[in-house]
Order: sequence, then C-alpha cells, then structure tokens
Amino acid sequence: MKSFFHVSDIGDLSKALEEAKQVKETPFAWKHLGENKTIMLVFFNSSLRTRLSSQKAALNLGMNPIVLNIGQDSWKLETEMGVVMDGDKSEHLREAIPVMASYCDIIGVRSFANLKDRDYDYAETVLSQFVQYSGKPVISLESATVHPCQAFADLITIEEHKKTRRPKVVMTWAPHPKALPQAVPNSFAEWMCAADVDFVITHPHGYELDPKFTEGAVIEYDQMKALEGADFVYAKNWSCPGVTDPSQYGQILSKDMGWTVDAAHMAVTNNAFFMHCLPVRRNMIVSDEVIDAPTSLVIPEAANRVVSIQVVMKRMLEELQK
Repeated sequence: MKSFFHVSDIGDLSKALEEAKQVKETPFAWKHLGENKTIMLVFFNSSLRTRLSSQKAALNLGMNPIVLNIGQDSWKLETEMGVVMDGDKSEHLREAIPVMASYCDIIGVRSFANLKDRDYDYAETVLSQFVQYSGKPVISLESATVHPCQAFADLITIEEHKKTRRPKVVMTWAPHPKALPQAVPNSFAEWMCAADVDFVITHPHGYELDPKFTEGAVIEYDQMKALEGADFVYAKNWSCPGVTDPSQYGQILSKDMGWTVDAAHMAVTNNAFFMHCLPVRRNMIVSDEVIDAPTSLVIPEAANRVVSIQVVMKRMLEELQK
C-alpha cells in the first residue's frame, strides 16, 4: 500500500475488517514490523482523535512517531507553485517535503480544504505534493476532500454493532455555525457505498456531494422519510460542495435547526445507533438526549480510530519489508 486516500486503497473490505478485528484483539502482535522505523505526522490543522490515534497506533507497531505542527513547530510553508514568496511563508513544500521524507519511512498528512477554490481543493493540491515529492507511503489524516481513517473506523464500528446482515445506514446533514469541509461525508459515503449496507444520504437542496463519492447511495431530501427504519444514524454537517453551482462552494446555505438530530428523529428509526466523528456541536448537530443515550456510539467509534489507522500502518510496514 503506497498511499491511503480512498476505499479502493484498502482492497477487499471483508479482509480489511477481519484484519481490524485481529489488530483490535492483539494490538502489539506486530510490534516487530516497526522496529527502527519512523512515521512523520504532519499537521497543517488542529486535531485530537487523529493526532492521538495515529501516535498510539504507531507505538503499538513499534514505530517512532514524529509530530510536526506546521506554522508552530516549523516555518510557515508555501503550498502553491510559481508564487513570489515575499509574504509570511519562509519555506516551500517543494523543499520541505523531501527533507521530511529523508527523516522517516511513512508520512501522514492532515491538511483541510480552504473552501475558497473548489478546483484547488478537489485537486488535493497539498496532499498530491507529498505523494509526488516524498517517495514515501502517504496516509491522509484528513485532506481537502477525504478522511479515510475516520470512514474505516466508522465501518469497523458498524460491523461490531450491526444487528442485521445488511443494516440501513443513514447519513444526515445537520446545522452548524461554521462552514465545514466535505472530507468526512465524502469518505463516509464512499466507504458505505462500497460496504454491504443499505445506504441513504439526506440533506437540504444545494448540499449534494460530489457524485464520485455517492454513486450507489439513495439521496432523500425528506429527512424524516430517510430516517425511517434506520439501524445507524450518522450525523454530519458540511458546507455547499458546489456541485450544482460552483459559485456557492464552501458556503452555508442553511442553518435550519429542524435538521438537528433529536429524540423525535430517532423515534422513527429502528432503535438506531447514533454516530458522529467528533468534535460535535451539542444541540446543533445532535441533542443531548441522543448523544448521551445508550445507543450513542461516538466513544467506541473514536476508539476505533486507533484500529483503522493501525491496519493501514501495518500494511505499509509489511510492504516496506518486501
């Protein structure tokens, strides 16, 4: 595995889920793989679960993790080519990336969308430079358009808690005071479309995700109708993806609190489990009574972040040994 951005990179999902189960049961069984190996975790943006789970997984595998906070632990980095660097950015990615690569064996990168230029974001301008200039395996720790480690952890969580062979999984948009990227919903949609689930996406008009991530999903604009009979409810906000109108990319089109997942919404489900990637805005995305209920999986879901990225790191280390 040279990179981990999409569900296609993980291969057979059933095998990946079985491997995740083994990793969770015996997390230190492959510690020999990471001996004398280093992973560099590069953060352009803030993090809690991704940062901690990545470090924990690396340590479980015997690796030495180096965490680099861009702009805090390093110079501010220029990401665009052809610019005159006469501003506050002292170093360019073109030089910084190969330097980082010389100090490690695997690189993980977290770099959010700027939500200003759709073409720039959806070209994965920052992440693609790490692939091009590092020569090392690269893991997306959430990029402009995808968050595969989160989506893989979500699928592991669903697999552990499903009560039927093919559960109904509903991803519902919910309001938020800030414009958020589409990385989490994009990846969740991509992974659910590849998994053996009945997958439905519900959101207001104008919030249509890029079709390359949602092919195979049912799109339902009536939230309550979408939630009927659901076994899992995944709530997430995202800003306008600009699919139907690129000029609206990154904008907040609605703050309709009627979309907040509360007891009335959950009442039409099949006693569904509630999921969210965290951090979550309580009583905007979800009501207290829902997130604090016994059917809330947000903590087990977060714990599985260690498992998902450890499977990815393990496979990359195995590849390096060949």
